[in-house]
Amino acid sequence: MDNQTILSIRDLRVVFEDGFTALGSVSIDIGENEFVTLLGPSGCGKTTLLRCIGGFEKPTSGEILYKGQNIIG
Repeated sequence: MDNQTILSIRDLRVVFEDGFTALGSVSIDIGENEFVTLLGPSGCGKTTLLRCIGGFEKPTSGEILYKGQNIIG
């Protein structure tokens, strides 16, 4: 099984205008054919992370690389 990294998230941080830190320096590598689940309590940043990956939320800092290309606009 080839485990080449498909999605790489590096030091992703999201701070909203009111000063609330939704994500603080999140990093993860997801390989090809891997199954990933995000678990955690309400308000821990699961949806914010997914919104950043989908392009619906712009992170304050960090990188999201898909097949080595930065996808943050």
